[in-house]
Amino acid sequence: QAKLVESGGGLVQTGGSLRLSCTASGVTSNTYAMGWFRQAPGKERDFVAYFTLSRGSVDYADSVKGRFTISGGDAKNTVYLQMNSLKPEDTAVYYCNADPAVSWGQGTQVTVSS
Repeated sequence: QAKLVESGGGLVQTGGSLRLSCTASGVTSNTYAMGWFRQAPGKERDFVAYFTLSRGSVDYADSVKGRFTISGGDAKNTVYLQMNSLKPEDTAVYYCNADPAVSWGQGTQVTVSS
Protein backbone atom coordinates (compact mmCIF):
# COMPACT_ATOMS: atom_id res chain seq x y z
CA GLN A 1 0.00 0.00 0.00
CA ALA A 2 1.32 3.41 -0.96
CA LYS A 3 2.35 5.80 1.78
CA LEU A 4 3.29 9.47 1.59
CA VAL A 5 5.29 11.15 4.33
CA GLU A 6 5.72 14.92 4.31
CA SER A 7 8.04 16.85 6.63
CA GLY A 8 9.78 20.18 7.03
CA GLY A 9 6.92 22.47 7.89
CA GLY A 10 7.00 25.00 10.69
CA LEU A 11 6.43 28.57 11.77
CA VAL A 12 8.33 31.32 9.97
CA GLN A 13 8.07 35.08 9.60
CA THR A 14 7.10 36.80 6.39
CA GLY A 15 10.00 36.66 3.99
CA GLY A 16 11.42 33.51 5.52
CA SER A 17 12.16 30.15 3.92
CA LEU A 18 11.33 26.51 4.49
CA ARG A 19 12.21 23.31 2.69
CA LEU A 20 9.60 20.58 2.60
CA SER A 21 10.40 16.93 1.93
CA CYS A 22 8.20 14.12 0.72
CA THR A 23 8.92 10.44 0.41
CA ALA A 24 6.51 8.10 -1.33
CA SER A 25 6.75 4.40 -0.64
CA GLY A 26 4.81 1.57 -2.18
CA VAL A 27 3.84 3.56 -5.26
CA THR A 28 3.53 1.82 -8.59
CA SER A 29 6.44 1.54 -10.99
CA ASN A 30 4.57 3.65 -13.53
CA THR A 31 4.67 6.71 -11.28
CA TYR A 32 5.91 9.46 -13.58
CA ALA A 33 5.50 12.60 -11.52
CA MET A 34 5.25 14.01 -8.02
CA GLY A 35 3.50 17.14 -6.89
CA TRP A 36 2.83 19.45 -3.98
CA PHE A 37 -0.56 20.74 -2.94
CA ARG A 38 -1.80 22.86 -0.06
CA GLN A 39 -4.98 23.40 1.86
CA ALA A 40 -5.59 26.56 3.83
CA PRO A 41 -8.20 26.62 6.63
CA GLY A 42 -11.72 26.61 5.19
CA LYS A 43 -10.51 26.23 1.62
CA GLU A 44 -10.12 23.45 -0.90
CA ARG A 45 -6.83 21.71 -1.56
CA ASP A 46 -4.98 23.53 -4.34
CA PHE A 47 -2.16 22.67 -6.70
CA VAL A 48 1.24 24.18 -5.88
CA ALA A 49 3.95 22.51 -7.95
CA TYR A 50 4.59 19.47 -10.16
CA PHE A 51 7.74 17.58 -11.10
CA THR A 52 8.12 14.82 -13.69
CA LEU A 53 10.54 12.14 -12.54
CA SER A 54 12.11 11.20 -15.87
CA ARG A 55 12.40 14.56 -17.59
CA GLY A 56 12.61 16.80 -14.57
CA SER A 57 10.13 19.23 -16.06
CA VAL A 58 8.27 21.42 -13.59
CA ASP A 59 5.10 23.46 -13.32
CA TYR A 60 3.93 25.91 -10.66
CA ALA A 61 0.81 27.66 -9.55
CA ASP A 62 0.94 31.34 -10.49
CA SER A 63 0.84 32.31 -6.83
CA VAL A 64 4.18 30.65 -6.08
CA LYS A 65 6.13 31.16 -9.31
CA GLY A 66 9.50 32.74 -8.65
CA ARG A 67 9.37 31.91 -4.93
CA PHE A 68 9.00 28.13 -4.72
CA THR A 69 11.18 25.47 -6.34
CA ILE A 70 10.25 21.81 -6.66
CA SER A 71 12.97 19.23 -7.19
CA GLY A 72 13.53 15.51 -7.04
CA GLY A 73 15.83 13.74 -4.65
CA ASP A 74 18.49 11.12 -5.34
CA ALA A 75 16.06 8.44 -4.22
CA LYS A 76 13.19 7.76 -6.54
CA ASN A 77 9.82 9.03 -5.39
CA THR A 78 11.38 11.70 -3.19
CA VAL A 79 10.52 15.30 -3.87
CA TYR A 80 11.35 18.59 -2.21
CA LEU A 81 9.74 22.00 -2.15
CA GLN A 82 12.02 24.94 -1.41
CA MET A 83 9.87 27.87 -0.35
CA ASN A 84 11.39 31.34 -0.25
CA SER A 85 9.94 34.80 0.35
CA LEU A 86 7.06 33.27 2.25
CA LYS A 87 3.88 35.26 2.73
CA PRO A 88 1.06 34.91 5.26
CA GLU A 89 -1.18 33.66 2.44
CA ASP A 90 1.14 30.67 2.05
CA THR A 91 -0.09 29.40 5.42
CA ALA A 92 -1.60 25.97 4.86
CA VAL A 93 -1.13 22.26 5.32
CA TYR A 94 1.12 21.10 2.52
CA TYR A 95 0.67 17.68 0.96
CA CYS A 96 2.53 15.77 -1.69
CA ASN A 97 1.17 13.15 -4.04
CA ALA A 98 2.26 11.02 -6.92
CA ASP A 99 0.87 10.82 -10.44
CA PRO A 100 -1.00 8.46 -10.74
CA ALA A 101 -2.38 9.65 -7.41
CA VAL A 102 -2.38 7.60 -4.23
CA SER A 103 -4.00 8.14 -0.83
CA TRP A 104 -3.09 11.43 0.79
CA GLY A 105 -0.65 11.55 3.67
CA GLN A 106 -0.90 13.62 6.84
CA GLY A 107 0.70 16.69 5.35
CA THR A 108 2.95 19.19 7.05
CA GLN A 109 1.80 22.50 8.51
CA VAL A 110 3.36 25.72 7.25
CA THR A 111 2.50 28.89 9.14
CA VAL A 112 3.80 32.28 8.03
CA SER A 113 3.40 35.08 10.53
CA SER A 114 3.04 38.70 9.47
